[in-house]
Amino acid sequence: MNILQIENVTKRYSNHTALDDVSLSVPRGSIYGLLGPNGAGKTTLIRVINHITLPDAGRVLFDGHTITDEDIYHIGYLPEERGLYKKMKVGEQALFFARLKGLSRREALQRLKKWFVRFGIESWWDKKVEDLSKGMAQKVQFITTVLHEPKLLIFDEPFSGFDPINANILKQEILRLRDEGATVIFSTHNMSSVEEICDHITLINKSHNILSGSVEEVRRRFGDNIFEVVYRTEGGLFESAIEPVAELFSTTEMPDTPYSVSRIRLKDGATVRESIALANEKVELRSWSEVIPSMNDIFIRAVEGKL
Repeated sequence: MNILQIENVTKRYSNHTALDDVSLSVPRGSIYGLLGPNGAGKTTLIRVINHITLPDAGRVLFDGHTITDEDIYHIGYLPEERGLYKKMKVGEQALFFARLKGLSRREALQRLKKWFVRFGIESWWDKKVEDLSKGMAQKVQFITTVLHEPKLLIFDEPFSGFDPINANILKQEILRLRDEGATVIFSTHNMSSVEEICDHITLINKSHNILSGSVEEVRRRFGDNIFEVVYRTEGGLFESAIEPVAELFSTTEMPDTPYSVSRIRLKDGATVRESIALANEKVELRSWSEVIPSMNDIFIRAVEGKL
């Protein structure tokens, strides 16, 4: 069952349409990447989900019913714009946000202590927020976002401001939260993070949902029939063998071995079985594997209208 269903949502601001008939489904217990260039409509969609703004058309279903103000208590939202009060102490502020989420002081203190220890930031409790780096402040906001153990977590560019080590720590925490039953949506421009942790994605461009699906299915869908072939031969026999069925991109020799590596694209109507059979008559094949495009390649091609 989907925890979140967006159905034909449209949102306009004066003469600008931020979302135009956008629909998507977020499976329960998944990590869902919300992708798109700046100004595509991602943040507007997140604000609609959080009931910060209302759609002009369409509806949002949460846990099988039209989302209500009460449902917002089951959502944790970390916006891209950081919202900590600079003059407050870190501990006081974390406790303040926890109480706003409905936790008692006692429960909030117990949970905060565990999270501060997990992130190794116990010594920050009495520091003022203005003394923290961007990454440190981001850790505090992450904790206050997940502290009340919401069903749905929404992170807008969660890795912004983090060095690679701390970004990896955050990724592991997001995966752990998913494994413990939470559903995660995160908006990002970091395509490597999408491939590492996302189960599903939606790509929004110019206010429209132009691509949705599981990460693996999307990558395979736009694979372009490109293959990498490792083989042993002499005198261009491989090139002549596959010429009727494939276009040759490149060929390189593997150092200190008798093997070569070629990249090819199958021509329209050609099959993998047919191509392997033709090549196998002329050369000694070692491997034949499909080259799956990265999410970064797909993102660029989609935004440029080249899919």
